[in-house]
Amino acid sequence: MWMGVLEFDLLLGDVHSLKGKRSVIRPIMAEVRRKYDVSVAETGQLDLHRRAGIGIGLVSSSAAHITEVLDAVERLVASRPDTELLSARRRVFNTDDE
Repeated sequence: MWMGVLEFDLLLGDVHSLKGKRSVIRPIMAEVRRKYDVSVAETGQLDLHRRAGIGIGLVSSSAAHITEVLDAVERLVASRPDTELLSARRRVFNTDDE
């Protein structure tokens, strides 16, 4: 079994409150979840209104499939005009890894 994790650090555009932050982050998470059938959660920078951390998780029988899906998710998030992707950290591992 292969697992993939992708973590984004985003800078949000014209956002002035946590409520405004949610209105930007929720549609991104919903689109990623709907298009790629992955687990998505806001994982960092919870109390800052212009920064967001989003984590994505995926399980598959193939490392190639994990890489393909995580590449597509990263392209989607990076292409959003209302956010700037500051960093993306990725880890792909097998259950045999120690």
